[in-house]
Amino acid sequence: MYSLTEGSIDKIMNGVDVDKPVLQILGNKKLASSNSGERYRLLVSDGKRINSFTMLATQLNSMITDNILTDFTICQINRYAISMVNNAGKQKRVMVILNIEVKVPGDQVGHKIGNPTNAEPEPDSKPAESASITKPSPQKKNDFAQKQSLNHSSTNDISTTPIVALSPYQNRWVIKARVVSKSDIRTWSNSRGEGKLFSMDLVDESGEIRCTAFRDQCDKFYDMLEIGKVYYISRATLKTANKQFNNLKNDYEMTLNGDSEIIPCHDDTNEIPSLQFAFAPISDVEKKERNDIIDILGVVKLCGDLQMLTSRTTGREMKKRDINLVDESNTMVTLTLWGSQAETFEGSSNPVLAIKGARIGEFNGGKNLSTISSSVLQIDPDIPEAHRLRGWFNTVGRNEEAKSLSRALGGAGGGAGGPWITFKEAKDQELGLKGPDVYTVKATVNMIRTENALYKSCPTDSCKKKLIDQANDMYRCEKCDKEYPNYRYRLLASLSLADWTDNQWATAFSEEAEKILGVTAQELGELQENDNDAYLEKFGDATFKNFLFKMRAKLEVFSDEHRLKVTCLNVSPLDYKVYNDHLITQIKELAGIGKA
Repeated sequence: MYSLTEGSIDKIMNGVDVDKPVLQILGNKKLASSNSGERYRLLVSDGKRINSFTMLATQLNSMITDNILTDFTICQINRYAISMVNNAGKQKRVMVILNIEVKVPGDQVGHKIGNPTNAEPEPDSKPAESASITKPSPQKKNDFAQKQSLNHSSTNDISTTPIVALSPYQNRWVIKARVVSKSDIRTWSNSRGEGKLFSMDLVDESGEIRCTAFRDQCDKFYDMLEIGKVYYISRATLKTANKQFNNLKNDYEMTLNGDSEIIPCHDDTNEIPSLQFAFAPISDVEKKERNDIIDILGVVKLCGDLQMLTSRTTGREMKKRDINLVDESNTMVTLTLWGSQAETFEGSSNPVLAIKGARIGEFNGGKNLSTISSSVLQIDPDIPEAHRLRGWFNTVGRNEEAKSLSRALGGAGGGAGGPWITFKEAKDQELGLKGPDVYTVKATVNMIRTENALYKSCPTDSCKKKLIDQANDMYRCEKCDKEYPNYRYRLLASLSLADWTDNQWATAFSEEAEKILGVTAQELGELQENDNDAYLEKFGDATFKNFLFKMRAKLEVFSDEHRLKVTCLNVSPLDYKVYNDHLITQIKELAGIGKA
């Protein structure tokens, strides 16, 4: 005979705490939501009453999708919270299940217990202002938001609301949440003014939410908030989440305002989870759509050099680094890191990398990943999945040839470098004639033209425009519309490259040309001014050296004539182990080895 906690639903829906009630699941329904991830509504019974105003916290969704909470299952509700919602103009209590334990599977029970009827709360019952996510106490706690300021309260008396129960229709709430990520401070400037902001992702045992601070609140809270720490947060504004910039599984997002209060939590915080991942195998990236957001766990097999780019829209200099990740599906994908993440990343020891919220991109017929402002990276995380992946890589994956989704065999710096081919194959495939194409090639430097290889450029960091000599010790930049007494040397090198199949003229700009010449543009400029022979010798020293080139071919119009322009996007030293692996793969393909 199966026993349920009869009468518990009436008590719960009328504001009475019930410790670990045993209920029966009679059905579930997926809620339609255009903004967040899947949410499930449950039909539960205590043998006497039936209640359909019950929801499952999002982190428990797998119990539905994995067919654990099937019809007739008997469960013990270890932790729940009550939220108030507007239902046809009336306030209605909803029970949000935060922790649930299966006592008897549904297939063993096989029937509905008792003859329960629909449950309705008593008309004169008072709405609960907040719900505790700690074990219920017989004595009702003070309503924290009503009586006093957060900064002057004992944290032991704070009644908290779970994140999953927050809505814009409530204003008296306090959450107890862990900061799992925090962005850098970003600035903006437009016709309406300028300002700054930062955002952070908050997690408790019920769910997650994005929180953003602007201007004064940015100054007030940024330094005090630390990643990994738990805080009490109250009096922030809630609004519908903008899914263009927010990929968290929550319909709402939070904004700090002048009344918002945050204090550190010094109590036991073990029940508050750390960052929550939903890892997908790298092989799934191929099936996903462009701009989809995904969590990935992979080992860094190849790490590229730090690259400097200039934004076409803002003129700002950006930093990026391409790395190749592989996992137990023996599939490799290129991940692009940006900004400080790219600058500080060290991948030479093949670390395990966990990425929450990477964006899927498409380029040159392949798929790749890129971090965005809200992405979170963890290097060698202390989680079972990472330890298992490390064991696979050390014993098997390190020496395996992985399938690449990014057409990226660019080795130590190629990154998403397109197919690794020869110059003859590039010409036979007419790359660049029908639109811009990118490919990777191993080539030798035949010659570098010394004429016009150097030019005097604008000294500002965001501008690389060639200066006009005014013949009065002043130099004019047409782009900046200013005159300067100084300048900065930059390289614009024209190279003759060759591999065993053909040759190709290409252009290399400052950073990539400096890698080939082994000297900076400024040093070359000083040599040209003081010792022309030494200057020419630097160009001679660079010839007949091998490099791995990432090339872009594009058809351009110059003086009404179409010309194929080839540019060196990236130059890196040749990793002979990677090159040998590539040659072995080609030999196997030509010999038909490994084909079914």
